[in-house]
Amino acid sequence: MSTGSDQPEVKEFSKADEISGKLAFQQLEDKFMHSVLENDRKTIDSGKLISDAINQGMSSFSPDLMFEQIVKNYTMAKQIYGESIIRLVSGYEPDYVKKNIGIPEFQKELKEAIQQKIQELKDEGFLGKDNSLSEKGVELASLVLYFQELDKIIPKGVSGEKTGKKAFIYGDKENSRAYKRGDRYRDIALRKSAKLAIRRGHRDFEGKDLQVHERQSKGQTYIVYALDASGSMKGKKIEACKKAGIALAYKAINEKDKVGLIVFGSEIKEVVEPTSDFTQLLKEITRIRASKETDIVSTLKKAIELFPSGEITKHLILLTDALPTKGDEPEKSTLEEASIARSKGITISLVGIDLDDKGRRLAEKIAEIGEGRLYIVRDLGNVDQIVMEDYYSII
Repeated sequence: MSTGSDQPEVKEFSKADEISGKLAFQQLEDKFMHSVLENDRKTIDSGKLISDAINQGMSSFSPDLMFEQIVKNYTMAKQIYGESIIRLVSGYEPDYVKKNIGIPEFQKELKEAIQQKIQELKDEGFLGKDNSLSEKGVELASLVLYFQELDKIIPKGVSGEKTGKKAFIYGDKENSRAYKRGDRYRDIALRKSAKLAIRRGHRDFEGKDLQVHERQSKGQTYIVYALDASGSMKGKKIEACKKAGIALAYKAINEKDKVGLIVFGSEIKEVVEPTSDFTQLLKEITRIRASKETDIVSTLKKAIELFPSGEITKHLILLTDALPTKGDEPEKSTLEEASIARSKGITISLVGIDLDDKGRRLAEKIAEIGEGRLYIVRDLGNVDQIVMEDYYSII
């Protein structure tokens, strides 16, 4: 995997430290790739377990507490951990655990299985001595997400993707040329097409008569991916949005564009300035945890700060499942900040997940002010396709 990072500034030890860090991640990636090729379920499942734990808001494992919660109230434990974690940490199917949890002999087996799995994670260095997630554990989880998503998008392709020369829809109209398959209909030069058809003596337009405007690029595209990590996004929602962010970073960086990241809840949790460093984005996306309420106003303000000035395309993709809840008049403040962002040349698209009617109306206003698009998610499996469709609509 190429990180695409810039050449580091030459300072004492700084370059050696950076290279060392990258080599460590590369070695882990190579080991994980070998595990995938060899179908090593143990390593793959360990990465999936850590990834799921992060998505459920966990920062450490407590085998005794986990066992006690499962035995005392399985239904509540399933809500806390999710079925995937119960399966991966115990080695048993959730339905089997539920059915047999009252049997003393099974309880003993279950406790031993959970303790053994946590110890294996520690022995591999994926957990620290206190059972908290280590950096190596986060990196393994990031590789799981990365390969899961690439396995999905590479064979199938991505909706809206074009091959060949980019169509810069925000550029200025230049000369015209013959229409080619894949060109946008809105770029057809009607007047020039009509003149050409008349000169050729055609009473109706034919395909070879159509001309389209060529547009001159205004420069590189900068995307900021803003992900709501409030408590309601925990679990499958945040996992789907993480995978979509990884797909976006992978595709956009390959297109020589730059991608930034904002993670927000009741406050801005994480910020990555637009970069070409895919590895950095991959790890920061992976470590996102959901908690507390939603503050979209601060997110818009931070996005404005992240975009550089100059003749570039600036676009914000905002993913959320709720109205902004922080501040005295959060809806009013959100729309005002969206207007400020648009005045600075930033377009805004919004991906709404399970929005209620009130939330959808606000989302429509944000997308309208930001001159972007609104997408309503009905199937979490389509979030990556939606995000990529939005990306290809602006390049």
